Amino acid sequence: MPKIALMLVVLVVALVAFVAEWLPVDLTALSVAIVLILFGLVTPEEGIAGFSNSATVTVMAMFVLSAGITKTGVIQAMRDLLIRWGGRKPSRQVFVLGALIGPISAFINNTAVVAIFLPIVEDWCKKQKISPSRLLIPLSYSTVLAGMITVVGTSTNILASGISKKLGYGEFSLFQFTALGLVTFFVGLAYLAIAAPRLLPDRVSPNGDFLDDGYGSRVYLSEVVIGVRSNLIGQTLSQSGLQRKFDFDVLELIRDKVHLPQPLADKILNAGDILIVRSSREELLKIKDERGLEILADVKFQGESIEETLTTGEEKVAEVLILSNSRLIGTTLKDLKFRQRYNVTVLAIRRGSELLQGRLGKIPLKFGDLLLVQGPRQSFVGLQTTRELLVLEEKNIETLRQNKGWIALGITLAVIIVAAFNVLPILVTALVGVVLMVITGCLKPGEVYGSIRWDIIFLLAGLIPLGTAMDNSGTTEWLADNLVAIGGHLSGFWILVFFYLITSVLTEILSNNAAAVLMIPVAVEVAKTLGLNPLAFMYAVTFAASNSYLTPIGYQTNTMVYAPGGYKFLDFTRVGAPLNLILTILTPTLIVWFYGL
Repeated sequence: MPKIALMLVVLVVALVAFVAEWLPVDLTALSVAIVLILFGLVTPEEGIAGFSNSATVTVMAMFVLSAGITKTGVIQAMRDLLIRWGGRKPSRQVFVLGALIGPISAFINNTAVVAIFLPIVEDWCKKQKISPSRLLIPLSYSTVLAGMITVVGTSTNILASGISKKLGYGEFSLFQFTALGLVTFFVGLAYLAIAAPRLLPDRVSPNGDFLDDGYGSRVYLSEVVIGVRSNLIGQTLSQSGLQRKFDFDVLELIRDKVHLPQPLADKILNAGDILIVRSSREELLKIKDERGLEILADVKFQGESIEETLTTGEEKVAEVLILSNSRLIGTTLKDLKFRQRYNVTVLAIRRGSELLQGRLGKIPLKFGDLLLVQGPRQSFVGLQTTRELLVLEEKNIETLRQNKGWIALGITLAVIIVAAFNVLPILVTALVGVVLMVITGCLKPGEVYGSIRWDIIFLLAGLIPLGTAMDNSGTTEWLADNLVAIGGHLSGFWILVFFYLITSVLTEILSNNAAAVLMIPVAVEVAKTLGLNPLAFMYAVTFAASNSYLTPIGYQTNTMVYAPGGYKFLDFTRVGAPLNLILTILTPTLIVWFYGL
C-alpha cells in the first residue's frame, strides 16, 4: 500500500503539472519519468525505455514519411479538387473538405495535414467570399475523426498499440479498428456538414483581414507627422531613441507619398515625414509636445485591405503561426531579437479570439499564437523554411519537388501495404520507408530531423514509464478494483460508456497520449475482473483519447486553427459538445456490435 500511496501522490502532482502548464507537456512528462526513477517506482532502465519503445520509434518514422509526402506536393494537388467540387453551399463545402482530407489524415499525421490545408482553405475562402471561421473548425475536427481510421493515423493509436503489446494482447494491425473508424468518421462528418454552418459565426472577414476585424487598428495603428520644429529632424530613427523610450513601434516611413523600404532604423528623418506607428493613445499624447509630432486621424484602412495599405511592391504582410514544436515558445520577441533574426516587423499578436495588448516585445509566445508580420518579400522565403513558424499563405507548388511526388506516394503506399498484410511489422516498414525517402531524393538528409515532432517523441518517451510504474506499484489493479466496486452493478455497455466519457474528459485537460497511458491499463484490468472483452475497452479508451472537440487547447490541430479563425473559446464547445455526445454513445455501441463485449 505505501507504494500505491506514493504512486497516487506522483500521479496527482503530474496531473496538476499537466493542467497548470508550468512546463511544456513534453518536459513535464520527462520530469515525471525522472521522479519515478528517483522514488524507485521504476528502474533506470524502465525509466528510459520509452525512447526505445516501438511506439515511439514508429511515430518518429511516420513523421518523416509525412514530410516526404508534403515536400513533394502530393497533398497540395488536392486544392484543385477542393475548388472544383466545393461549390457554394456551406454544408457541401464542409463535407467536401472533410471527404478530401479524410483519406490523407488516416495515414498522415493530422498536424501536418492541418498545417498544409490552413492556407489552402483560407485562400479558398477568399475566392468564395466566405469567412474562414466557417471552415477551420471543421478542418480540424475532420482530421481528428479521420485519424482513427488506421493505427498510424495518430500517435495515440500507435501508443495504444504498444500498450496492448505490453499487456499481452499483441500490437494492433494497421486496420485493426478501421470499420469502427470509418463509421465514426462519416457520422461525424455528416454532423459537421449539417451543424457547423449553423453554429459557427463569421469571426473573420472573408478577405482574412484581421486588422479590420479585431486586430485593433483604431487603437494601435496611427499616423504621426514630423513637424517643422520637431527635434527629430536630422536624426535617424535609431538615434532618436523613440522606440526605446516610448511604448510604440514605427511600421512605415512615408516621404512625399513614397513608402521608404526597410530597414527604417538608419533613415534620416525630415520635416513632413509621415510615420505609421503602433502605439497606445496615451504614449502618442505623451510624445506630442516633447518631440514635435502631429497626430493625424487613426488609420482605418477602410475600403482596402491591409496589404494594399501597408505593403509596397518590395514588401508584404502575412500571418505567421507559432508551431507546437517551436523553440520560440516561452520567449519574447525582444529576447529573440525577432526583427533582426527574421527581418520582419510584428504588427500584432492574436491569441485565439484575444488581441494581445501592451508592449508586444515583452509578451512570452505560446503555441498557436498568430503573428501579423510585415517585411521585405525576400524575408518570407526564410520564414517558410524555418521549423519554428508556419507562414499562413498558400505555398507555390512549383517550389516543391513535384517530380518526386509519385515516388513519395509509392513509398508510403508500399509501407502501408506491406504492414497491412503482416509481411513485416509497421515499425520495420516505416523505417525502411524513411531511408528510401532520403535515397530517392524526396527528402534531404537535414529535413529528416526537422520533420520530427520532437515534443511528441519526448512526451511519449516520458509517459511510457508512468504506465510501467502504475503496474509495478499495483496502482492499476487497485484503481480497477475500486472502479469495479463502484460501478460493478452497471451493465458492460454502460461501463464501456463510462470509460469513454472519463477518458474524453481527461484528454481535454491533459493530452491525448497521457489519457491513453493512464486509462488503457485500468480499463483492461476492469474488463478482466468483470469477464468482459479487454480489446473492446482498449478501443473505447483509444478512440476517446483522440476525439477532443470541446476546447481549442485539448488537441494540437484545434489550437492551430484557433487564432486564424478568430474563434472564441466557446465556439469549439458549441460545435464540439454535441459531437462528443454523439460519439460517446455511438462508439461504444459500434464496439459492442463489431467486436463483442
